[in-house]
Amino acid sequence: MRKLILVLLFLQIALILTGCFDRKELEEQAYVISIGVDKTDKDNIFRFTFEIANPEVGSSVSNVSTKEPAQEVVSVLGTDFLSATSTANTAVAKEITLDQVRVVIFSEKLARSKEFIHVIQAAPSTVDLKLNAQMVISKEKAEDFIRHNKPRLESRPHKYFQYMLDRARETGVIPDAPLVRFFQITEGDADLFIAPFASTEREPTDKYGAEDKYKAGEIDINGGNPTQFIGAAVFKEGQMIDTLTGQETRYVLMLDTTLPQQDILATYKDPLRPEFEISAKVQIDRVKVKIDYKKHGKSVIDVHVNAHLNVFAIPSTEDYMLNPKKRRILYASIQKQMYQNAEEIVRKSQEKYKADPFYWSLHIRSKFLTIKDYEKADWSNKIYPNADVHLHVDVKSIEFGKTLRQSNIGKVRD
Repeated sequence: MRKLILVLLFLQIALILTGCFDRKELEEQAYVISIGVDKTDKDNIFRFTFEIANPEVGSSVSNVSTKEPAQEVVSVLGTDFLSATSTANTAVAKEITLDQVRVVIFSEKLARSKEFIHVIQAAPSTVDLKLNAQMVISKEKAEDFIRHNKPRLESRPHKYFQYMLDRARETGVIPDAPLVRFFQITEGDADLFIAPFASTEREPTDKYGAEDKYKAGEIDINGGNPTQFIGAAVFKEGQMIDTLTGQETRYVLMLDTTLPQQDILATYKDPLRPEFEISAKVQIDRVKVKIDYKKHGKSVIDVHVNAHLNVFAIPSTEDYMLNPKKRRILYASIQKQMYQNAEEIVRKSQEKYKADPFYWSLHIRSKFLTIKDYEKADWSNKIYPNADVHLHVDVKSIEFGKTLRQSNIGKVRD
């Protein structure tokens, strides 16, 4: 009996240990945190750039005096992610793994080419590459973007991308664009997909605009890391067709019911003193979209947007807080500005893109009994470009933070 028990015990231990036969130690693996993909002169041959993190740099248990770099950048030619990873491993001692990749960066030149859809199709079949990795489009070559990106305050590069993308999404100047969303929208063949636009090349514009009326590389910033994340790249049928400013991106996200609405900081023209601007935090309630589909004739799309504002700065010192008449003017003015900005991007999508970036096709699919009927109706080519879109923007409330009253400039300068 004792022998039988011992045999069973050994068998159980053996079964448990079989799960560790392919185990690899952490120090035996090289963790890639970002991948860059560029177009080359040869058809269907791409340049893949791997940014490999050094786990010892920035770690609390590492030696403070270490002089090792925070990352290593390796660039190779390949036809897909898997073959390029294998090629890169000929120059890297540790086994390259892609399961920690945070961002996949494609150059604008590649994204605008017809080859883009072929290279990105290999992403889902690459086992280690997770589809929640963020897709980013760089104005310059992706390899240059990775090599020129030098964060000064964050020694761990994986943390830099995490913090940068989180902050930019919270302000609404770039979209949330995991790889899986690209495939969902592209394969649906009805809507536009937008991805964050970034650049390390600075070409500041001569004119000063609001904080969000820029694209990556246009903001005049002195010092610090040259990398800028603002604006979005627009994709139609798996190919990049245009770019949006930070402001246009904000309104696209505001009108998309599938994305969580964030509190964003924005500026608006002061209605009584147009030379000044008012800064406020904007909270958008869940947008409501209702579509009245008409098989013969124009369909009608009603979009309801409710906004709440918390005003932080009134440089003109106009008394909007205590003066009811002025406060009504402020309500009407901000409501009108929000409507005009939203209406402008809707009109642009109908007239220029002939497709919508708001994922509104989800709200019309229930009108059809079968997928075949829905595809025959043709949302992107027939329904949406010719539809009457009625925007209803309503500013529900305006608060003024901790400020109780504005300073009286007349008395101050008496």
